Formats: sequence, C-alpha cells, structure tokens
Amino acid sequence: MTDYWCEQLWQPTGVRDGVLVSVNADGTIGRLSAVAAPPDDAYRLSGLVFPGFANAHSHAFHRALRGRTHGAGGTFWTWRQAMYALARRLDPDSYLELARAVYAELAVAGYTCVGEFHYLHHAPGGARYNDPNAMAEALRTAAADAGIRLTLLDTCYLAGGIDMPVSPEQQRFSDGTVLAWAERVADLRGDETMLVGAAIHSVRAVPRADLAAVAVSEVRRPLHVHLSEQPAENEACQSAYGCSPTELLAGAGVLSPRTTAVHATHLSTQDIKLLGSAGVTACLCPTTEADLADGIGPARELADAGCRIALGSDQHAVVDPFVEARSIEHGERLRTGRRGRFAPAELGIALTSAGNASLGWSDSYADLVAVRPDSVRTAGCAPGETLFAATAADVHTVVARGQVIARDGRHEKLGDVGELLATAIGGLWE
Repeated sequence: MTDYWCEQLWQPTGVRDGVLVSVNADGTIGRLSAVAAPPDDAYRLSGLVFPGFANAHSHAFHRALRGRTHGAGGTFWTWRQAMYALARRLDPDSYLELARAVYAELAVAGYTCVGEFHYLHHAPGGARYNDPNAMAEALRTAAADAGIRLTLLDTCYLAGGIDMPVSPEQQRFSDGTVLAWAERVADLRGDETMLVGAAIHSVRAVPRADLAAVAVSEVRRPLHVHLSEQPAENEACQSAYGCSPTELLAGAGVLSPRTTAVHATHLSTQDIKLLGSAGVTACLCPTTEADLADGIGPARELADAGCRIALGSDQHAVVDPFVEARSIEHGERLRTGRRGRFAPAELGIALTSAGNASLGWSDSYADLVAVRPDSVRTAGCAPGETLFAATAADVHTVVARGQVIARDGRHEKLGDVGELLATAIGGLWE
C-alpha cells in the first residue's frame, strides 16, 4: 500500500502541517507521523487534506430527477409523484448503471462512504425478481465499482400512510409484512466494503404495531428512519396515535445510539429531549430540505441535547459536501439571526466521524480528500475555515481505503462522471 504525505491535514483539534499517513495492507491507517517534507516513496497530497466524507443519507435513484422537477412548483407531496414515475422505470440493470454513476459523482466530490436508504426492492407492481435482493445487489456492485464503502439501509415499507394500504406506485417498495421483510434482508451478506443495516421508512409507512419488530429484528445493525420531514406527517401521527412521531418511536423502543433520525425538521422541545437523551444521531440533508421546501430543522438544539449531527445529500439535487456542511450553519443564521452557531470543527465532524458512526463504520480507513488552497474560492482562506469557502470543484484527489479513486474531477476507474450520468439518466427518460 502507498503511504500519503499531506501538506496540511485537517483534524477536529486543528490543522497540522506535514503529516505522513502510513497505510496498512487492508487499507486502514497504520499511523500518523510528523514529517516536514514528503518521502520519496510517498504520494504527495498538496493543499489541505480532510478525512474522507461520509454521506449518511442517499436515495441514489432520485439523482435522475435533478433538473426535471424544479420548475414545476408544488410541494414535497407533488414532487413525490415525479419520484414514483421515475421508480417505475428502473430495473436491476438500469439501477446499476444509474447508481454506479451517482456513486462516482459522490467519489469525485470527496465522499468515500455512503448510506443508501434502500426501498426500491421489487419489480413494478410488487412482483419479486428471481433474486429478491437483485436491486440491493445492484447497489453493492455500483459502490464497489466506484470504490466507496456502502451501508445498505434496507428499508421496511408496509403502508401507504397511516391506516392506508400501499398504493400501486408503492407496491414495489413493500414486502407486505415485517416477517417477509426480515426474511429477505437475512439473505443479504455484508463484505469488506458493504455493511447491511436497516431502516424504518417513516411512521407513515410502518404501523405502530410493527415498529418494535423492525427494531428488535435488526438490533445489531445501524437503524435509520425518516422523521418529521413534513408537518403533515406530524399532524397525521398526532391524529392517529395522539403523539408525535418521535414520541411514537420512543414508545416502541426504536430510539437508541444506533438510531439515526433523518431530517428531524419539525420537532417539539419534548421531541428534541427524547432524541438527545437516547443518543440518537440526527442526519440533516440541508440542500434537499431546501429544495423540497421542507423547512429548517433545530440543528443546534439537537446537538446541545446530545444528538450527534451527520449529513446526507438525500436526493442529490446538490452533490457537494462543503455546501451541505455550511448549509447547517447558514440555516441556523437564517432562523436565529445569529452567526457562529456551529464551529468549523463541528461541521467537519458531522461530515466525517459522525457520519461514519451513523453508518456503522470506524474512522480507521485511509480515506483522504485533498483540496486546493489557491482556487478562486479558497485563495486567502485560513485553513481551519476552508469548509466555509471550498466547493467540490476544489477537490483534486480522493483516496479511499488507501487507493486513489479520483483525480481532478475524473474517476480513476470509471472515467468522465458527466458522461456516465448523461448516459444513465438519458436512458431512463427516452
């Protein structure tokens, strides 16, 4: 394995000059050493180097909607109809092509780990493929081809809304029962680059009586759940169960340190207290929450209550870890009228170690993201505040598990990512 010399290395405690990252044969970090000049046998990473970024919430197939729904107006709920129409067009082969391109886009932007919130399980109409996990296997192959680690968050989806059957568009998402879902997931096996986790789609899609069964069946795995993304979800839950979605999950024993609440946008003070006291991770997806008019969540209050904050790009309307991170702070400024709600180090942790932990991975991998310090965006920045200025266009080299996977916006194995995306997405809309 190649060792990497970092001109400057970002760490939560500060930026260090001249650091040699020694890499073990399995792609993990052996040690960090202060070395003033690059050794002859080391790969030189110029500029500011971050640990690899973790994208804790992805719906890969939503990427095909970018630039196709923004002019239509409407709400989250009308956008969802376009998403259903797209879902009908995908099969294992086209999903592999699309997800491979999406994960390559993530890789060149600096993401070295992704959590795929996977509910596109079956064929349109709900028929099973010969391999019931064919769509999941497409995601496994796509991530491996892109060179990034994957946590497959296989999603339980049983209802079309509270006390509502799944609609025809939703039938391919559903296994029918918790038992059938669990049996299918049991056939999935992780490997060195993929972990198998679980997800509750939402309290709309999994009835109260089934929530505990999902949590118990996957007790050793990361467990994610969409939570209070829209006020309508809260209103429906209150009407049906007499409590908020957070209170419903708490009562069912779903909330724990292995749980990640995605979005967590519309919360009461009691909801925040419950999430924090349970040690839940809150995965915010600011660019998607803005794009879908979801709202701005109480990020600072969640962090102060005891929640770790992680980040995802969800529908991939934007794929840029720097924009995603500083959007948390910008959202806080917009809703409170105050600056400095999140320190740069906190945002860096949200992009790295908190995201990895949310997805069940350690920080031991030799994942590195080198950023130009002299672009028109970063020139003159204090290194510790680069997160507030850089974009994905400033990433010049990405290393995953000790191997270079992207350079200068081009994927080392898959080539031009724009061409990959154009081919994969164009084929879906022809």
